[in-house]
Amino acid sequence: MRKYLLIFTLHFFIGATAQVKTLREQASIVNEVLADRFNNLLPTLMDRANLDCWVLITREYNEDPIIRTMLPAEWIAARRRTILVFYRNKEKNTIEKYAVARYPVGTEIAAAWDVAAFPNQWDALTALLKKLNPHKIGINTSADYGHADGLDHTEYLEFMNALNTTEQAKVVSAEPLAVSWLETRTEKEMKLYPSLLQITHAIIKEGFSNKVIKPNVTTTQDLVWWFRQQLSDKGLITWFHPSIEIQRRVTNEKDDVIRPGDFLHVDFGITYLRLNSDVQEQAYVLLPSEKTVPENLQAAFTTTNKLQDFLTNEFAVGKSGNEILKQALTKSKAAGINPSIYTHPIGFHGHAAGTTIGMWDMQNGVPGSGDYTMKANTCYSIELNATHTLAGWDKPVRVALEQNGFFNGSRFDYIDGRQTKIHAIQSK
Repeated sequence: MRKYLLIFTLHFFIGATAQVKTLREQASIVNEVLADRFNNLLPTLMDRANLDCWVLITREYNEDPIIRTMLPAEWIAARRRTILVFYRNKEKNTIEKYAVARYPVGTEIAAAWDVAAFPNQWDALTALLKKLNPHKIGINTSADYGHADGLDHTEYLEFMNALNTTEQAKVVSAEPLAVSWLETRTEKEMKLYPSLLQITHAIIKEGFSNKVIKPNVTTTQDLVWWFRQQLSDKGLITWFHPSIEIQRRVTNEKDDVIRPGDFLHVDFGITYLRLNSDVQEQAYVLLPSEKTVPENLQAAFTTTNKLQDFLTNEFAVGKSGNEILKQALTKSKAAGINPSIYTHPIGFHGHAAGTTIGMWDMQNGVPGSGDYTMKANTCYSIELNATHTLAGWDKPVRVALEQNGFFNGSRFDYIDGRQTKIHAIQSK
């Protein structure tokens, strides 16, 4: 259990594009990772949050976002009312896992509802809590994170009404534990994450090629739906609909047909093995007279790579997202960059819980999630843009980038590298 108290360092292998595993193989991996998280990570997180009991209550079709990260692969969703209870005995160094349900939740969480003794589910829960006698009872309520606010109003009232006054006084928000559970990546997970990004990057590379794009014929919507179809064909899903944008030298040309001279932008991500990717890359359609991407456009791209560096160089355990944002913006502006930073955690959710570093409309800081301090062993989607005034373009060119990386507590690394050269598409 102690190993997650340490900062682990991973050396990501970037090789051939990973192959999507069969559903059965994926299920085995998901369950193995989940068992590791329950037995080796959760005790440490509960100790850090100073919380010895965590109660999660949800109903079928109205699932708590965190419950879905705790169900075995064979469970698609919660069933009826699903109640999970985790109890941490720090003195004995044990973690106890209970499902106040008629059946166990996978192999890790045993059923703890004797229906003959307690026909009412709430009575079974309160009996268990009396037996455990925790110092605190954490529930999923949160003002700053929707991910950690999964206990709905009806279930909250039912739960509190089932408790006596002594137990009610023990009830606290589990937000610190809930966010830590969602944001912390384990060593097993980080051995999987590169494959997710390799698949994402490979699909983007193919989409931004003449294999898919026929200049003067292909439209942005053709390309968007090509990305969606690729996921379906490969047995993958996405957590958001992709988008394709065009920037042109002449701003009054506004049709959606991809033409020579267009500067293209894609926003694309996938969900695989319960983890998510979120990537933005850019491509340029060469003019018939061009053999390479224009130097001034590539230089603008390289400058935006420097903005990424200004941001990630500020990462440090204990710094808030708002501190990191302010320092990165100040240093990049001093270097002559016109920046906008809107970086977010990534993991079980695309826009995940953890340290938020700006939003596109909040460049002076984000209340709540921006005040949350950075922790080790967390992943971030480095999302930002810089605008550049370029000769021959009617208005400033916006280079918008997004890549996913891992912070081990002392250094930040991109999980599968980052784009440093604009994808070049031939005009014919």
